[in-house]
Amino acid sequence: MEKLYNYSLVLIFSLAVIVFLLLFFISAPYGKFRREGWGPVIRAKWAWLIMEFISPVLMIFFFIISDRKSVPAFIFISLWLMHYVHRTFIYPFTQSGRNKPMPLILVVFAIVFNSLNGLVNGYGIFHIYSYDLSWLLSWQFLAGAIVFISGFIINKTADEKLRRLRNENPNEYVIPRGWFFDYISSPHYFGEIIEWGGWALMTWSLPGFAFFVFTFANLFPRAINTHRWYRGKFPAYPPGRKAVIPYLL
Repeated sequence: MEKLYNYSLVLIFSLAVIVFLLLFFISAPYGKFRREGWGPVIRAKWAWLIMEFISPVLMIFFFIISDRKSVPAFIFISLWLMHYVHRTFIYPFTQSGRNKPMPLILVVFAIVFNSLNGLVNGYGIFHIYSYDLSWLLSWQFLAGAIVFISGFIINKTADEKLRRLRNENPNEYVIPRGWFFDYISSPHYFGEIIEWGGWALMTWSLPGFAFFVFTFANLFPRAINTHRWYRGKFPAYPPGRKAVIPYLL
């Protein structure tokens, strides 16, 4: 298992580099960037459920068979499930674009990544790393927990605001306004990036860091592309609004 764990870690870091570079040239073909020519499609709600399902399953599995259960471990699995239960079973059926088509090839890629990520985080955090009760008072855990919760709230709030906006304007795209949208074009991406940055800090682990690196590599280029799309579509788009990092970029 440790060889598979090590190979999976290397693969995640390698995929992060490839994805980061590729997404600057090719926009992932779903949502506002959806286009023909990417093969068979599946409804977005089923795509999200299928491709995210493996993440909570693997984490639960590795947690159950672990002999290193502790209070920090219970907190880690709870926070992981807080994110993925929503992402797997709630978000797919509440988003406005749930019935839009998504290319099956993206679903396959996401399943591969989520399998690798669930394996390295589940096996690594619950079988390789060890956390006793004193870890709850470490600066890494305290700072990481604050960052994780903050990112989770930003991500979910942004998703909800976008959902309401799209429901109010079902036949056209409009400029999101208010809250973090006054500062950046993609607060949902910003929230998820810092959420998993908090996870990396809180667990102080190589698997956590690998997840953060891949999340950044996957979402940062998408945020840049989204920002450019808004600027191209709306001549009156707020000139001071950044792409993904408030006041910076």
